[in-house]
Amino acid sequence: MQLPNTFESLIEEANQLDLYRKLILQLNKDFLLANIDLDFHEEVLPSSLKLLLHETVYKLIQEKFTEYLNLLYIIDVPEKAVKALNGDDTLKLSENVSFLILKREWQKVWFKHKYS
Repeated sequence: MQLPNTFESLIEEANQLDLYRKLILQLNKDFLLANIDLDFHEEVLPSSLKLLLHETVYKLIQEKFTEYLNLLYIIDVPEKAVKALNGDDTLKLSENVSFLILKREWQKVWFKHKYS
């Protein structure tokens, strides 16, 4: 499996395979497991999804760092990928982490679809 390199390509691939809704459901499931109050509507536009996820990750980094780490653990975002990011700019960091979250969630959805 070749993971998308951009948010747009990830969403395009999800839509092509008709898995965008399942991606949203997987995000909702993992955020609920992490006890983070974020529930995306199944019909959320990709632009809104990106904005809300970025905003939530930013707030978690700034105000609830332990919950942020717990979310990354539950979603199973590769630690090496997070450590490779530049942490000097929190806004840019949260945007990059949001994409890592989406990529990992996409991986889960894609594998479930492919092998079930």
